[in-house]
Amino acid sequence: MQPKVTNTWHLANPKLKKNSSFYFLAIYQSSAMASNGKSLHHQTQVVLIPFPAQGHLNQLLLLARLILSHNIPVHYVGTLTQIRQATLRDHNSNFSNIHFHDFEIPPFESPSPNPNKETDFPTHLLPSFMASSHLRDPVRKLLQSLSSQSKRVIVIHDSIMASVAQDATHMPNVENYTLHTTCVFTTFVFFWEGMEKPSAEGVCVPKLSSPEGCFPTQFGDFISAQFELHKFNDGNIYNTSRAIEGDYPELLERVNGGKKVWALGPFNPLVIEKNDDSKGRHLCMEWLDKQEANSVIYVSFGTTTTLSTEQIEELATGLEKSKHKFIWVLRDADKGDIFDGSEAKKHELPNGFEERVEGMGLVVRDWAPQLEILSHTSTGGFMSHCGWNSCIESISMGVPIATWPMHSDQPVNAVLITEVLKVGLVVKHWAQRNALVSASVIENAVRRLMATKEGDEMREGALKLKNAIHTSKHEGGVSHKEIGSFIAHITK
Repeated sequence: MQPKVTNTWHLANPKLKKNSSFYFLAIYQSSAMASNGKSLHHQTQVVLIPFPAQGHLNQLLLLARLILSHNIPVHYVGTLTQIRQATLRDHNSNFSNIHFHDFEIPPFESPSPNPNKETDFPTHLLPSFMASSHLRDPVRKLLQSLSSQSKRVIVIHDSIMASVAQDATHMPNVENYTLHTTCVFTTFVFFWEGMEKPSAEGVCVPKLSSPEGCFPTQFGDFISAQFELHKFNDGNIYNTSRAIEGDYPELLERVNGGKKVWALGPFNPLVIEKNDDSKGRHLCMEWLDKQEANSVIYVSFGTTTTLSTEQIEELATGLEKSKHKFIWVLRDADKGDIFDGSEAKKHELPNGFEERVEGMGLVVRDWAPQLEILSHTSTGGFMSHCGWNSCIESISMGVPIATWPMHSDQPVNAVLITEVLKVGLVVKHWAQRNALVSASVIENAVRRLMATKEGDEMREGALKLKNAIHTSKHEGGVSHKEIGSFIAHITK
């Protein structure tokens, strides 16, 4: 059976209304490749294999565009549900020239998130995570087909999808690269701690809290199995920039046996075009237009966090008492299948809260355009769970962060923000991960970030990092050279 790709003419059809059932049916209508004698013969083709969680799907979709900008064909692998989720939530609706491959996996449970469980890790997503391992066989067949018609096939797989990509190692003209969806600093710390803290030659390696609670045992074992396979890859890619992480990429190469690190980010756009069409803009953007510069704190904890009723009440009270303007995204964590037809829970706020904060704050209960919010001149701070997507988006838009890590790599990312880059402050220390964050702590954090000299200095630092990132992308800049070097490497 031939592997499938999208009919890209469907994607540009102006008669299809975006988000309609027909739109998605058109996007994923597939045709057999090479059946008419017009196969995709290229020197190099790239296959991207994302992990089925929003922050991972998104990074590889953004990387797809980066690679496509160098006229290299890109194949994006996943299930129909995963691809639909990634494209629906992408702010750029142009997916032409990306070859989507929607493969089937066994059915899995898609329970609702439980805000009252012992840890904040999204254990309700584990069935979808484990089901993704069944992509190995169709991916192997796809790689075999592509390798027969190309000089070289470059596989870039999410770090937690190494088992799905492992057959690439045995194909003579296929190279296998790992995309780490966190920062270099966090991966370096992982290796450094495991090697009993060798000399880092004066580079800042802050003292970290215990990683206990970052992952449940089942998922920790799953990750360990994936990392065992990384030893066979041809290099490691990060959605970051040497303008952000300084010497850490070189240090990571040293502690990881000299294996090459490619810092190709940020993948997200650095300039967000303002949409003047009020019908196409989110309501919160019109509200932001009316606020003063740097006067609004954006509050969002990503797609895998669901707050308890008690924590929502404390957060609401803290924001209200801070007397500072805010946009608060209050929604349930994603389910394994966000299209399963069930309605997400609507979280209750304290009685009269939205009426009392009218004009001062805005509660968003649906999908929010995060990059647009962070890029807006009225946004002066970000209260975040410190998922790496959120961190690098905030840094690249020059917005400091009030850190509130929930699980996974977030506690170490938060240390990078607060202690290394010094463009943020702590709302919740990982050492107190099981504690309720009180309204007074939240109120104090908002005021420190938004209305003190300390907060102003963090904004200045964030702006300097933003400018350094932009400069690094210009011709001759470190990121421009890095991307050019990687493209030359995979097309040689």
